[in-house]
Amino acid sequence: MSDNSDVNETTTAGRLVENIMRFARVLRAAGLPIGPGRVIDAVRAVCAVGINDRRDFYWTLHAVFVSRADQRMIFDQAFHVFWKNPRLLERMMALVLPELRQQDLEPESALSRRVSEALFSPDGARGEQQQAPPQLELDARLTWSDRELLQKKDFEQMSALEIANARAALERLVLPFMQVPTRRFEVHPHGRRVDMRASLRSALRTGPGAMPLIRRRRRKRPPPLVILCDISGSMSRYSRMLLHFAHLLSRHRERVSSFVFGTRLSNISRQLRTRDVDDALERVSQAVDDWSGGTRIGVCLRDFNRFWSRRVLAQGAVVLLITDGLDRDAGEGLAEAADRLSKSCRRLIWLNPLLRYRDFAPRALGMRALLPYVDELRAAHNLESIEQLAACLSAPAHEGGKHLAWQHRAA
Repeated sequence: MSDNSDVNETTTAGRLVENIMRFARVLRAAGLPIGPGRVIDAVRAVCAVGINDRRDFYWTLHAVFVSRADQRMIFDQAFHVFWKNPRLLERMMALVLPELRQQDLEPESALSRRVSEALFSPDGARGEQQQAPPQLELDARLTWSDRELLQKKDFEQMSALEIANARAALERLVLPFMQVPTRRFEVHPHGRRVDMRASLRSALRTGPGAMPLIRRRRRKRPPPLVILCDISGSMSRYSRMLLHFAHLLSRHRERVSSFVFGTRLSNISRQLRTRDVDDALERVSQAVDDWSGGTRIGVCLRDFNRFWSRRVLAQGAVVLLITDGLDRDAGEGLAEAADRLSKSCRRLIWLNPLLRYRDFAPRALGMRALLPYVDELRAAHNLESIEQLAACLSAPAHEGGKHLAWQHRAA
């Protein structure tokens, strides 16, 4: 802990309250919605539980400050660094070294940049002891070059300010949609078909003479869109932004059905119809219990085929499968479920954040079982990849092969 247990009770209580307030500022700077009310509740909860056990202290603050599942990782990293966990503190210090040193770190072991900037910024708890970043660096974030850099920056390496800018960029994203003909017809002056019934009725109203021909053509509309998003622990870094994109699609496009899966399948279409994205993600977090857990892709796809495919895959739906392909069941039953899913939809597009690595290869059993049945394999780890996905949804299906985006890059 930050306080010495040997000091008197009055001094300890005063310093503990002050440290809790500083810790709340760190979490708020990292993007968690924490106000004065939660700080007061945290102080009261800690006074009621006590600080004799570090685990009880951790879960007491967790119960007060964490309200959504995607906030757990930020809280966990900030807690262990702020309350002096030496191993995580060394890793946090590595993040503030020059960019050359940061590239040597493993992507899985690097801590969130949102937490590091919150701890070492002037608004953070330890900002008083650290030097403030140069004003020129803050100004550079508003320039055009940084905006270009943001397009290719990985979501995991973004700070809280950059995530807010990325969400704003998603809101401005233009979403043209592919139009496909339906079975119904509509009146059109240049249609190829003549509506004889409507033409005869028009002739009866106008009287004898030339009969005007009323033409019609097939009505076009975007095909249904189904989103299946993996929210397991390995995908927790990207599921937040991808669900933000799913919310954007639900607002600007009709017939969009959204599902999340980890160890079981959950329908979140109703929650994502909420206009405010933060309120929508809050409702999703409350409705889903298996966030950041394991992954059972085969079981979840089998449940989707059994209970939902006839409802949402009608009229040639396009399916977006968002997962890294790392399956806890080692691909058991995944090939059969993916085969049926691919035969039930117009296009099956697999979005895999692991494609951000240049030497990506489908070595996992889940990837190998899923790959033969998808029409396209694309990356989904930054703004540029999402913009390319929006363009892909507006274009007709590729002809002459599968996995074009991955094969072209590998070549």
